[in-house]
Amino acid sequence: MNNKFMEFLENMLLPVADKLNNNRYLSALRDGFMVALPLIIFGSIFVVIANFPFLDKMISEEAFTAYQNALGPASAATLSIMGLFVIIGIGYKLTEHYGGEAIYGGVVALSAFLILTPQVLEGVSGVIPTAILGAEGMFLGIFTAFIAAELYRFFVQKDWTIKMPAGVPGAVAKSFSALIPITLTLTVFLVVRIIFSYTPFDTVQNFIYTIIQEPLTALGSGLPATIIAVLLIQVFWFFGLHGQIIINSVFDPIWYALNDENLQAFQAGLELPNIVTKQFIDSFLVGMGGTGMTFAIIILIFMIGRSRQLKELGKLGAPAGIFNVNEPIIFGLPIVMNPLILIPWLVAPVVVTIITYFAMSTGLVPPPAGIIVPWTTPPILSGFLATGNAWQGAVLQAFNLLVVVIIWWPFLKILDKNYYETEKKGESKE
Repeated sequence: MNNKFMEFLENMLLPVADKLNNNRYLSALRDGFMVALPLIIFGSIFVVIANFPFLDKMISEEAFTAYQNALGPASAATLSIMGLFVIIGIGYKLTEHYGGEAIYGGVVALSAFLILTPQVLEGVSGVIPTAILGAEGMFLGIFTAFIAAELYRFFVQKDWTIKMPAGVPGAVAKSFSALIPITLTLTVFLVVRIIFSYTPFDTVQNFIYTIIQEPLTALGSGLPATIIAVLLIQVFWFFGLHGQIIINSVFDPIWYALNDENLQAFQAGLELPNIVTKQFIDSFLVGMGGTGMTFAIIILIFMIGRSRQLKELGKLGAPAGIFNVNEPIIFGLPIVMNPLILIPWLVAPVVVTIITYFAMSTGLVPPPAGIIVPWTTPPILSGFLATGNAWQGAVLQAFNLLVVVIIWWPFLKILDKNYYETEKKGESKE
């Protein structure tokens, strides 16, 4: 049965995965995020440390503020401006694919993005809002990196370059060779910026953000919109994009507003008006091991894992997974570009979203009370706190984890079997 299912998955998904892997733009996109990964993980670690649950209750307010201020630059210099690193990575990798000088592809992509980025903050010119350098500017950054790298390649292939004499050092010759292609590429983006300054959007950044955010906002805050958001998060992550950051940049204004309505009603002792809020997502989906509720995968690894690879992954991923940091699982299992786990990766969060929504809409479980629970709060505890200290919230999280374990069971068993057999073959050759 397992062999037949394995063959079915391979025949259906592997050809698609091969085509995606061979697509130069998706490869550059994936590799661009891999360039930023060490910085992202560094920032994530210090976010967990800086937001350790209930630390603010254990020490004075002044001490807690000083503690967070001391650790804040770690995430501010990495996670908050991760778009910059991704842009450089995409431009570098795409130019490298074409056999060009990759470093110039990276820097021209970054410079093009900065040209299109608003440089005014609250009336002060020459200041770039850091939010735009992160998730908010991610879409524009990706498009800009692709276009800038392609334009740079086009001008280089046209041989519109300055050629230096043979005796000139290589680094100097390459710098002059890139001068004209970079100048022409950045001029195109400067013209685009000037054109948009005469439109109602004022900047390309506002245009991109508006055309993406407004249609999604119009979907509303009901179950269909939430399922779409959850699916998009999962799909983005499958292709190596940080789906949570991308989708949150669009949906957070909606979810936080709904959250605030619930908090006001909760404090006034009134009926909670909304089911889907920021804490609905953070506590009952992301708050169970990270995106995709991967704490259930860790539990399953300890239950059925036979291969050394999965056993070691479980040991490495468990401590971080308890606090909803799941990069070890995302990239170690791996989940990115792994067609064998695509089905549970997409299905499990949708099923849990539907279960949670109907459990709350029918009154079995209170909706989120609007209390902002730190996203690093461990599962079960976060469900209890998010629902206003209701035990039903904790029970619902435990039930949802069980559901995810059941959905993942056959797929992880197949993956573990493959790893185990590969390890045995390696040992027999030795």
